Amino acid sequence: MNDVLNISCYKFVPLPDTQALRDLLHERAMAAQLKGTILLAGEGINFFLAGTAEAVRGFVDAMRTDARFADLAPKESWSNTVPFRKMLVKVKREIIRMDHPTIQPSAGRAPAVTPATLHRWLAQGHDDEGREVVTLDTRNAFEVDEGTFDKAIDWRIDKFTEFPPALRAHKAELADKTVVSFCTGGIRCEKAAILMREEGLNHVYQLEGGILKYFEETDGAHYHGGCFVFDERRVLAADLSTDTPEKA
Repeated sequence: MNDVLNISCYKFVPLPDTQALRDLLHERAMAAQLKGTILLAGEGINFFLAGTAEAVRGFVDAMRTDARFADLAPKESWSNTVPFRKMLVKVKREIIRMDHPTIQPSAGRAPAVTPATLHRWLAQGHDDEGREVVTLDTRNAFEVDEGTFDKAIDWRIDKFTEFPPALRAHKAELADKTVVSFCTGGIRCEKAAILMREEGLNHVYQLEGGILKYFEETDGAHYHGGCFVFDERRVLAADLSTDTPEKA
């Protein structure tokens, strides 16, 4: 019986009080008997948690009493066991390391497309202005190998800090196309889309909520394989279960 609720969520928001937040959130998570990881940095928060539905949702509700987290919208999935071994709350330099300090999503995001819009664009073969649409996978190569969008661009990076130089090496290939950057839950493709805009690419979007939101809100068409996740479940299918199809 799948009675363990798993959530993933992030938000880019200035957090000058990361150490105090670390102590508070660690205390709350332990009291709620949750397991997972919470990452804090001056640029925001990124977390993956599992436990009973009541405990997980109660924890998020308590977070929302802080105005900075009032609009948190975690992505949910279910499992029959807790896929984490412990509860960790860490303070880091970046919640997703890019080593590109001018990229500050809290100061302004790149435009986003909903899963339904991307689904429609891929089905019709172009965006609403008739421009060719390409999807750009911003994840690490080993994640891509578990599944990705059909014909997605994959630069075979081993870590996200390699994305900026890879972009500069391949930027000309993206000119005059509508580029939709995507990742697991949205955090990497959000930074990637901002960088691409700064590098002069005009028709760049990020997939709102990443692959997991695409699975949640569409039938998963135009995607093959599963989605790698950083917990003991390892890979999720398009129905957010651990029953993944064979990769093409």
